[in-house]
Amino acid sequence: MQPLIRRATVEDSEAAAWCHLLCWREAYADLVPADQLLERTSDVDRRIERWTTAAKNGWVRWLALNPDPAAGVEDRVVGFASGGPNRDDDAPTPLELQAIYTRQKWWGTGLGARLLELAIGKDPASLWVFEDNQRARSFYQRNDFVEDGARKHDPFFGLWEIRMVRR
Repeated sequence: MQPLIRRATVEDSEAAAWCHLLCWREAYADLVPADQLLERTSDVDRRIERWTTAAKNGWVRWLALNPDPAAGVEDRVVGFASGGPNRDDDAPTPLELQAIYTRQKWWGTGLGARLLELAIGKDPASLWVFEDNQRARSFYQRNDFVEDGARKHDPFFGLWEIRMVRR
């Protein structure tokens, strides 16, 4: 059964925040030391506040809802994506994929492609991805993104990011 995808609302903030933090734990388990990853992904109240503020300010974020009606709050949202105006000073495209994540159980199911389509369609866009995140980079390459040579350091996780662009 496929997850229902719809726009996030304020009421989704707690479940979306849990998805956000758990996606980070799953996606970055091989990239970030375990103690640092746990420390960076433990403040659920702060993440709920950020999701609430974004929803109140009208930010468009797409949520994939767990098709299991008995799923608890931590598992109610199984993925999310957002796109918007490019935030880079040297933006190679007007549009940026600002976030896309799915829970590990949903990797390889096509859910990421569905979220990508809603977030940015087939339009030219850019994104930032951790340089050592081969799984994510392969996903973006399958969706016509290529590295453009830009690189920056992410202080939150202490990793290097590269920019990828789809023209």
